[in-house]
Amino acid sequence: MDIAGSFALLLALLAALYSFVAGIAGILTRRTLLIKSARNAGMAVFFLVTFAVGALEYFFFTDNFSLAYVAEHSNRALPLFYKFAALWSGQEGSLLFWTWLLSTYAFFALFLNRNKHPELMPFAGVVLAGVQIFFLTLNNFVANAFTILGGVDAAGAVHMASVSEGHGLNPLLQYPEMVIHPPMLYLGYTGFTVPFAFALAALLGRYPGEKWIHITRRWTMIAWGFQSVGILLGAHWAYAVLGWGGYWAWDPVENASLLPWITGTAFLHSVMMQEKRGMLKVWNVWLVFTTFMLCILGTLLTRSGVVSSVHAFAQSSIGNWFVGFLALVFVVCFWAWWVNRDYLRSDNQLDSLVSRESSFLFNNLVLLAACFAVLWGTLFPVLSEWVVGSKISVGPPFFNKVNIPIALFLLFLTGVGPLLAWRKTSFDALKRNFAWPLGGGVAVGVIAAIFGFRDIYALVCLILCVFVTLTIFAEFYRGARVIASRDGSNLLTATCELTMRNTRRYGGYIIHFAIVLVFIGIAGSAFNKDVQMEMAPGDALSIGSYKLICQNFDQTNNNNFQSERATLEVFQHGRSVMMLYPERRFYLASQVTETMVAIETSPLRDLYVVYAGRSPETGRPVIHAYLNPLVKWIWFGGLVLVLGTGIAMLPNRRTVLVLHAEKEKAWEGAAVPGAPAVAVVPRKVNGDD
Repeated sequence: MDIAGSFALLLALLAALYSFVAGIAGILTRRTLLIKSARNAGMAVFFLVTFAVGALEYFFFTDNFSLAYVAEHSNRALPLFYKFAALWSGQEGSLLFWTWLLSTYAFFALFLNRNKHPELMPFAGVVLAGVQIFFLTLNNFVANAFTILGGVDAAGAVHMASVSEGHGLNPLLQYPEMVIHPPMLYLGYTGFTVPFAFALAALLGRYPGEKWIHITRRWTMIAWGFQSVGILLGAHWAYAVLGWGGYWAWDPVENASLLPWITGTAFLHSVMMQEKRGMLKVWNVWLVFTTFMLCILGTLLTRSGVVSSVHAFAQSSIGNWFVGFLALVFVVCFWAWWVNRDYLRSDNQLDSLVSRESSFLFNNLVLLAACFAVLWGTLFPVLSEWVVGSKISVGPPFFNKVNIPIALFLLFLTGVGPLLAWRKTSFDALKRNFAWPLGGGVAVGVIAAIFGFRDIYALVCLILCVFVTLTIFAEFYRGARVIASRDGSNLLTATCELTMRNTRRYGGYIIHFAIVLVFIGIAGSAFNKDVQMEMAPGDALSIGSYKLICQNFDQTNNNNFQSERATLEVFQHGRSVMMLYPERRFYLASQVTETMVAIETSPLRDLYVVYAGRSPETGRPVIHAYLNPLVKWIWFGGLVLVLGTGIAMLPNRRTVLVLHAEKEKAWEGAAVPGAPAVAVVPRKVNGDD
C-alpha cells in the first residue's frame, strides 16, 4: 500500500505536468481536443491524490508503523477519531492534505465550468495545474509521507524496519476541535487559489469586462468563509486547550492566517465598485494576487521554522521551496499585469468623497493598513536578525496599540457604508440617515459611562457596535416595511422575503452584524480578572462573585494518558451553583503533560479554571482562575457569520411578471365579449444577482 500511495502521487505529478504543458499548447494552437485533454488530466489529479490520502489513512487505522510518518504521529491507544486527524499533524501529511484539498477545488472548478467560458477556462486550468505541480513536487521529493522506516547494517545495506508502537499524536492536537479547525483553515488557504487562477487567467487572456468577477464571487466567498471559521475555531482551541485564559496572542502563525483574511475581505468589498462602476480594476486584481501570495507566505511561516510559534512545525529547509515559489508567483503576476495594464483602465472616476464608493475605498485602505501592521510585526524578528544579527520580537502590546484604533475605525466604516448612496450623497440624506443610529450609540455610551465603563477603547467600541447594529436593523426595517405594506404580510415574513430577493446585500449585512458580536466579545477582555493560588482540600479561592472551594484531587489512568484532576465546588452569592473539574494529563506515548481546562460559560461571562500543576517550592497544587466577560459573544458571532456567508452565496429570488390567458364572462373594454383576458401574476423564480 505504501508503494501504491507513492506511485499515485507520482502519477498525479505527471498528470499535473501534462495538464500544464498541454494547456499551454492548446491555448497557442487553439486545438479543442488538446484543451479538453489538459482539462481531463487536471481533474484526474484529484482522484490520484485521493487514493494517496486513503492509502496513508489505511496505515493509521491499521496501526502499521512501517511508515516513518505513521510511527511519528500515532500509536495503538490513540482513539480512532484522532487517527483520522493525524493525517495533518505533521509536515509531510499536512502538505499531502493541502494538496488533496487543492486538487478538490481544482476538480470542481474545472468540472463545473467544463462547458462554460471557453476563452477563460484554458488559462485558469494552466494556472491551477502550475500551483498543483509545486505542491506535488514537495509531496514526491521533499516531504514524502510514504517514507519507509529503515535501518543500516554493518555493511552499509539499508533494510526495512518496523516498530511495535508509535510515538503518539501531539497532545495539543488531541482535542475534538482540532479535527475540524485545520481542515477549515486549509480550505480557506487552498480555496483562494481558485479566484487567483481566474484573475490571472482573465489578465493573460484579456477576458472581457467583469465576467471573471461574477464567475469567482462565490469561490471567493467560500474560501473567505472557511478562513473565517478556521480562524475562530483556532481561537477557541487556544482558549479551551492552551490554558492561558485567552484566545488570541498575536502568535506569528495566528497572524499568518489573519493576513489573507484581511486582504480577502478588502477584495470582497472593493469588487462591488468594479461591478457597479467599472472602477478599481488594477486594485482588485492585485488584491487577489496578494491574498494568494499571503496564503503561501503563511504556509512558509508555519513550515520553515523562521518564527517561533506553538503552532509551527520544526525547523525545516522546506521553507526555501516556498520562498522560491513565492518569488516565481510574484514575477508572473507582475509580468502579466505589466503586459496587460492597459486592459485594466477604470471606466469611471470617484465623483464625491461622500459616497458609497469612497466608503469602500477607505475601508480598503484601512484594511491594508491593518494587514501591513500585522505583517510588519510578524516579520520584524526575521528582519531584525538580517539587520542586527539577533531576533527582536514584538508582542501583543505592539499589535494592540496599532490595530485596536484601526479596528475601531473599520467598525465605524461598517456602519457608514449602508447610509451612503452610490456616486454622491446629499447633506440632507446624510443628516437624516446618521442622526438616530449615531444618537442611539452615544446614548448607550453615556449610560455605560455612568455605570462604570472607564476603558476608553471598550467604551468607543460599545458606541460603535450600537451604531452599526442600528444602521443594519434600519436597512432591514425600511425594506421589509415596504414589502409588508404591499403584500399585507407581517414584518418577519417580509424581512425573509427581502433577504432572499437580494441575498448578497442582506447576507452581507448579517455578516456585518456577526462582526459586531465579535467586537463586543473582544471588548469584554478589558474587564478580565484572574487569581492564582495554591489549594489543598478545603481551601477557597474568590474571584468576582464566585467562590471556589477545593473538594479533593483524584487520579485516573488509561492506555493513552494518566490524569490528575481537581474537584472544585463553585458558589455564587453564597449558593452552590456548579462543580468544575480541571485536570492535568500525562500522555504516555509522547511523555508530555498538558492541561484540560474547566470552563463554565454564559452570555455574560466565562468562569475559566486551570489546574496549573504543583508549586516547585511547596509541592502543593496550584489553581489559576479567570473571569472573562462576554467571550461567548465571539463564538456566537462566528455562527452568525456562517449564516450570513451562506445566505450571501444563495441565488436571488426574483419576482417576474408572467402572462397567461384566463376565460372570463365579460371584460369591460374588450372588443369581443368572452375574449381571453391577460392577467399579470407575480411568480417567484430563482436567479443569480
